[in-house]
Amino acid sequence: MYDRILFPTDGSDGAETALEHALDLAAVHDAAIHVLFVVNTTYLGGSAAEATTVDALRTTGETTVEESADRVRDRGVDVTTTIRSGEPYREILDYADEAAADVIVMGTHGRRGLDRYLLGSVTEKVVRAADVPVLTVRADEEG
Repeated sequence: MYDRILFPTDGSDGAETALEHALDLAAVHDAAIHVLFVVNTTYLGGSAAEATTVDALRTTGETTVEESADRVRDRGVDVTTTIRSGEPYREILDYADEAAADVIVMGTHGRRGLDRYLLGSVTEKVVRAADVPVLTVRADEEG
């Protein structure tokens, strides 16, 4: 039923909780996991300072993706890692299509700021627009 699971991550506690669910799902279905980090460039222009910010975010993404991939490998699951730049929900949806993901597993709460209240959450947008099922995982409220 599920051969390819897309796990978008921002490195938050919510994403880490969702990864456990993705790993359990992968074990049941003998599926591979695609770990995706999106550098949010939605509000950035082209200045040198913003280029430095993008570089810093990309570095954070590389660390985040590798930490998740190590957890996936430790469970004996095949993993593919990808870092993209752009508007997170659009990049998640595009990647899901390109990778022929069967399901997207993501946390309901990630890193957020004012844009979460102004534009709605990335998860909500993915749920509304995805062509495949989206398993949303609520982070442990105590953790």
